[in-house]
Amino acid sequence: MKPTRSHGRQSARPSLKPRALMQDAPDYADVWQARIVTLFPDLFPGVLGASLTGKALQDGRWQLHTHDLREFGIGKHRNVDDTPAGGGAGMVMRADVVGPALAEAQSHAHGRWPILYMSPRGQRFDQAMARDLADCAGVTMLCGRFEGVDERVIEQFGITEVSLGDFVMTGGELAAQAMLDATVRLLPGVLGNAESIEEESHASGLLEHPQYTRPAEWEGCEIPPVLMSGNHGEIAKWRQAQAEELTRTRRPDMWAKHQDKG
Repeated sequence: MKPTRSHGRQSARPSLKPRALMQDAPDYADVWQARIVTLFPDLFPGVLGASLTGKALQDGRWQLHTHDLREFGIGKHRNVDDTPAGGGAGMVMRADVVGPALAEAQSHAHGRWPILYMSPRGQRFDQAMARDLADCAGVTMLCGRFEGVDERVIEQFGITEVSLGDFVMTGGELAAQAMLDATVRLLPGVLGNAESIEEESHASGLLEHPQYTRPAEWEGCEIPPVLMSGNHGEIAKWRQAQAEELTRTRRPDMWAKHQDKG
């Protein structure tokens, strides 16, 4: 069964439909890919089709492919789930549906290519994981629904469970898009200014310093004088001090890790 593929160099225009960013095209070994196994392929590219990630998708800096779980469903009605073994509420996604879908997705994989399952019991997604994914050849993301996925699939494919935070969502699609956004922006050429990646929050283990722009005075509030001084050494010191203070007060967990490194 043929998955939806994407690769294109169309010009950006307001009337471009999101799914038009995902046209049938050959895979390119040197282009970072994301393969999404989901019951709702029409939710993609979603927010990934806008702004810098959308332009990068149009320009072929990365590819997005969806694999529809319903196509692997069982029987006349293409069932994808069944009642939990041992009883209980809800439904569980079947191993004989999810397994073949993942196998199809992974048939396109090469090099270092992890499989992630969006799960509230997974390890917390962070900037370090985004950087690691950007260094891979690609990633396959399994978007769960219902009560979850048959555990045998997770074990069979060596899947890594990943969570956005300590809360539960109705499905993994939004989480997958958030993780992809954080990853794709780190790919070469996606952001115009590489320095912005180095200076932003979490890049150095600290929260980012406050930002200001024109007008110099607004509603009686002025931009801190040091930023208008032209003294780049003093500006750097001010920004570092602000980043440290914000991290210390708002994220003591990050501050503790930063001090341990120091």
